[in-house]
Amino acid sequence: MNAHVRTNRVIIEARNLTKSYSVGAHTVAALGGVTLSIESGEFVAIMGASGSGKSTLMNLIGTLDRPSGGELLIGGQEVSRLGDDDLAGVRNRLIGFVFQHFNLLPRTSALEQVTLPLRYRRVRAKEADDRARARLAQVGLADRADHQPQQLSGGQQQRVAIARALACDPLLVLADEPTGALDSRTSSEIMGLLVDLNAQGVTIVLVTHDAEVAAYAKRRITMRDGAIVEDRFAARRHPETSHAGH
Repeated sequence: MNAHVRTNRVIIEARNLTKSYSVGAHTVAALGGVTLSIESGEFVAIMGASGSGKSTLMNLIGTLDRPSGGELLIGGQEVSRLGDDDLAGVRNRLIGFVFQHFNLLPRTSALEQVTLPLRYRRVRAKEADDRARARLAQVGLADRADHQPQQLSGGQQQRVAIARALACDPLLVLADEPTGALDSRTSSEIMGLLVDLNAQGVTIVLVTHDAEVAAYAKRRITMRDGAIVEDRFAARRHPETSHAGH
C-alpha cells in the first residue's frame, strides 16, 4: 500500500496554467489556461490528439518544464517557479515516471534498474536491494531480478520500468504512452497491472492518445487545442483488471 494515499487529499492542483513557445517570430500557445485538481488514489487518463496539449500538460505536472503563467502545486508545494535543482528534488521525491520506450539502462539487471533511484536517495544498499526486490515482485518479476533488458520481452521491460517508478514510494506515477511500444495483448496486461496497482493505492496519471487505453482509467480528461474539453469519471472499471502475474 502506498503510504501517500490514506488522506484522500489533493496532490496535483493546476490553476490557470498556460504555456507558450516561440517559433521564429511567432508565439504558439500550447496551453491556454488549464485548471484541474487530482486527488491521491485516483487513476486519471489525459487524452487527446497530437497537438492537443496533453504532452505539454504532462511535462508541467512532471516538472520537466515550467509554465508560462498560472500556478502548479504538487503535494501542496508551489513548484512552477522553483530552480532546476529544486525541481530535480521534487521529481526524485514525489514522482515516478514510466515512458513509452522504457528508458532502461543497457547491460544492467532489473534489480539494479530499480535500485538506482533509491541509491540517488542515499538509501543503504541492503535496504535498497530489499525494496527493489519487493517492487519487482509487485509487478510479477520476482524471478527476473538478474535479467538484463535484452533478456526480457517488451512487456517485462515495461514492468521493470514500473517497478523503478514505484521504488521511492512516489506521490504519483506519471505514465507517458506506456503501451505505445507494445502489442495489443501485452498492452492489456500492462494496463491491467496499472489497474491492480491503483487498487492497491497507487495514484496514476496516464497520458495517451488511445481511447482503449484511457478506458482503463477511473477518470478521463480530454484535451483539445490546449484546453480541457471534457472531464468525466467512468461509470465502471474496465473488465480486464488482473494481469500482474503475466
